[in-house]
Amino acid sequence: MACLLTVLAVLALFSCGLCEEKNFLQRAGMTFNNRQYRSMLTVTNGEQFGNWTWPEMCPDQFFAVGFSVRVESSQYGGDDTALNGVRLICAKDGNRSFLYSVESHTGYFGDWSQPQYCPSGVLTAFQLRIEPHQGIFGDDTAANNIKFRCSSNPTLEGTGKDWGEYGHWSQECQAGGICGIESKMEEYQYGLDDSTLNDVRFHCCAKPLQ
Repeated sequence: MACLLTVLAVLALFSCGLCEEKNFLQRAGMTFNNRQYRSMLTVTNGEQFGNWTWPEMCPDQFFAVGFSVRVESSQYGGDDTALNGVRLICAKDGNRSFLYSVESHTGYFGDWSQPQYCPSGVLTAFQLRIEPHQGIFGDDTAANNIKFRCSSNPTLEGTGKDWGEYGHWSQECQAGGICGIESKMEEYQYGLDDSTLNDVRFHCCAKPLQ
C-alpha cells in the first residue's frame, strides 16, 4: 500500500509539472494597434534599404516578456539575408500561461528560434547587430542579430549571425516595458541581393498604477 501511494504521489507531481509548462500562445497581429504608448525605442545603426511597415501591439496591460528571431542560415556563397524577423511574446502581470505574439512584417527566409524569456520582469531596451552596406557588388545582410535587456537586469541575445557589429543600446522604457514593434523591411528582390530586415523599433507602454 505504501509503495502504491508513493507511485501515485510521483505521478501527481509529474502531472503538475506538465501543467505548469503548458501555455497558450495566440497571434495578436494588428488587433490591438489602437493601444496608446508612451515612447519609442530606436537605435542609430539601422541600415538604409526598405521601408517602415505596420506596427503590432501587445494587448492592453500586456508587455513583452520574451522573443524569438527568424534567421536564415549561412548560404555559403549564395545570397545571405541573416536576420529576417523579430517576434515579441507578450504576457500580463507576470502570468505566462496565456501569451500573445506580435512581429510586424518579417522576411521570408529562415526558421523561427525557440522563444527566450526574461526570468522575471519585461523587456525594456534593445541593441541591434548590423552589417553595413557592402557596396554595389557585395552581399548585403543588414540586420544580423538582436539583444534585449530585461527589467530584472539579464541580457538576452538572439540566435542570429555574427556579421557586422552591435551598435549602442537604445534608450530604456521607464515605468513600464516594451509593448509593440515596427520593422523596416526590404521586400523580396526577385533574384537580386536580398537584405530583408534592416531596422526595428519598439513601443514603450506605461504600467498601470497599482
